[in-house]
This record gives sequence, C-alpha cells and structure tokens, in this order.
Amino acid sequence: MTRLLATITSICLLVSTLPAGAKTTKANYPGATAEIYKHASGDDLYLYIFNPQGHDPAKDKRAAIVFFFGGGWNGGSTGQFKQHAAYLASRGMVAILADYRVASRQKTTPRECVADGKSALRWVREHAKQLGIDPNRIAAGGGSAGGHVAAATGIVKGLDDDAGDSTVSSKANALALYNPVYDNGPQGYGNSRVKDYWKEISPLHNLDKSSPPTIVFLGTKDKLIPVTTAKKFKATMQALGIKSELHLYQDQPHGFFNEGKGGSEIFLDILRKTDAFFVTIGYLKGQPTEQQLNAASTGKKKK
Repeated sequence: MTRLLATITSICLLVSTLPAGAKTTKANYPGATAEIYKHASGDDLYLYIFNPQGHDPAKDKRAAIVFFFGGGWNGGSTGQFKQHAAYLASRGMVAILADYRVASRQKTTPRECVADGKSALRWVREHAKQLGIDPNRIAAGGGSAGGHVAAATGIVKGLDDDAGDSTVSSKANALALYNPVYDNGPQGYGNSRVKDYWKEISPLHNLDKSSPPTIVFLGTKDKLIPVTTAKKFKATMQALGIKSELHLYQDQPHGFFNEGKGGSEIFLDILRKTDAFFVTIGYLKGQPTEQQLNAASTGKKKK
C-alpha cells in the first residue's frame, strides 16, 4: 500500500509540472538546444536550435534559417526538417526547427499557424545577438502547409500575434520552400478554411517588391500544388525583379523532398541546390564536402 501511494504521489507531482491543458511535449534532437519562444493555447512552443561546430555567439554573426513542418495545418512533427537543419548547421548556418499550433492539437486555424510562424521569426531576430545571428539574414523554410507558414513570414503583411513586440520585424529575409502551399485563392489549396480572409493569408496574392529571394522545389505529379501555380509565382517574382528559383522534379509526388519518400538521391540533390541558393545570396560560403552531404543522408533509396 505504501509503495502504491508513493507511485500515485509521483504521478500527481509529474502531472502538476505540466502546463494546464498541454497538448505537446518537448522533443529531444541530438545536437540541438531547445528554447521556448511562445506560450499559447495552453502550450509552450519550442524552437530547436542547431549551431555550427565552433559557433561562438559572442563573436559570430551568422545567417540563420527557421524550418516549419508540413501537415495541412492539422498536424505534423518538428522532426520533419531535422536532416536539413543539421546539414545547414554543418555548413555554417544556425538552423532552427519551429513548433507551431495545429488543428489536431490546439484546435486552431491557419491564421494561428501564421501568427506562430511570425512569432518564431520575431523571437529569433529579437535574440539574434545572444544567438550569434545576423538579424538581416534570417531565412524561413518549410514544406507543404509549413511552406505556407514560411512563405507568409516573408510575404504576407499583418496577421502577427498582438502579444509580440511590434518594434521587432517578423519578416523572413529569404525563403526555401518545399512543395509549398502558397496559393489560397478560390482555386488554391485550403480556400474553404480561409475563405473569409484568403486575400490576407495567400502568399501568391501578396507578392510585391519587398518579397524576399526564394527557392522552390516541386514534384510534377504533386496532386495538391499545381506546377502552373509554381510557375506563376516565379514569373510574378521575376517581374518584380526578385530572385526566384523553381526546381521541378519529374514524376515526383507531394512530400518527395523527405528522404524517406523521395530517396537519398533526390534528397541530396535538393540539399545541394538549397546550399547553392544560400551561397548566391551570401548566407553560406564555399562548396559542401561529400562528407557533409553524406552525413546528412541515411542512404535510404526511393521505394
């Protein structure tokens, strides 16, 4: 009986340490440190930070990237981009995985997803000095709905969380997007969920000369994001005089950028092209080594 009471007491103490109504748990990624950037809907939202080897925040001022996972604004895991983050950290960027609220866990809408994305960018910029980051070289990256969140941080005006410090910009300086949701218009993805404010939240419909340089990866057999949408985005960006790369992968479906789905050959090609893009805009220097590339891959072949 004494042992049973002790066990019950321990469980009660453990539960009491969790935030009321918490729906997410802190992840553990080898080589990354965790920081809470926001508390919302009863949850602590974390950033998982991968630093380059030998990074000295007191002396360094490196470029950074914040990654947002995909999952249709409904779910997903911060681990989706851990390979990309670890690789870019090995190349010299501070690479960060961001959690954000989703419908399955916090009963939120795409509006809150974007608000959290902007909060994450704002937190990183606000803490740039402590993190050893250049506040003018902070990129956002993401896949699918996470690509939408990332694109919104660089393109969409407003939709910030009112609780944030509005004197600190939440705008991404560059974008790396993987089969991104960036058209929320009447013919675009998810319009029924944002129909009352789609013009505000759709990146494709908010492009202007302040939009950041962007690289996009898309499979030609993606059933959610049409190639015509990607080409229209690129053409609009180029007409505005903004650097915009589009890399199409023949016969690849949605989500092909994950090594587990597209295979190691495509995954490594995407890393090389992402790397080259960041070199051209001054976020990275030199060329990656085969050792760095091989370390990023699990060697998984496409099924």
